[in-house]
Amino acid sequence: MSEKTEVWQGTLALMILKTLEVLGPQHGYGIARRIEQTSLDLLSINQGTLYPVLLKLEQEGCIASEWGASENNRKAKFYHLTKAGRKQIESEARQWKQTTEIVGRFLDLKGEAQ
Repeated sequence: MSEKTEVWQGTLALMILKTLEVLGPQHGYGIARRIEQTSLDLLSINQGTLYPVLLKLEQEGCIASEWGASENNRKAKFYHLTKAGRKQIESEARQWKQTTEIVGRFLDLKGEAQ
């Protein structure tokens, strides 16, 4: 069984936004489960980590929320992506791709002098 890893600083917001982009409106529990599922259960998202990020994203205008009923007919807050959130995904995705390319160059070094 694989050991769970921590979510990297700054990545949870992007994972939340991307999850909402792909799945449409979701409640917090559904977002957390989808992130865990997409990570092949290598990540574990707890409420104490998730909800502050959801609140921050909502305050920034990247997501909006409304109350509704969950699959088991319980009251739940559903979050959905806004236009600003779509722009944020594009911006953050570009930044992460650039960052991973840079780090990848260092990982590919074979000890030769450049």
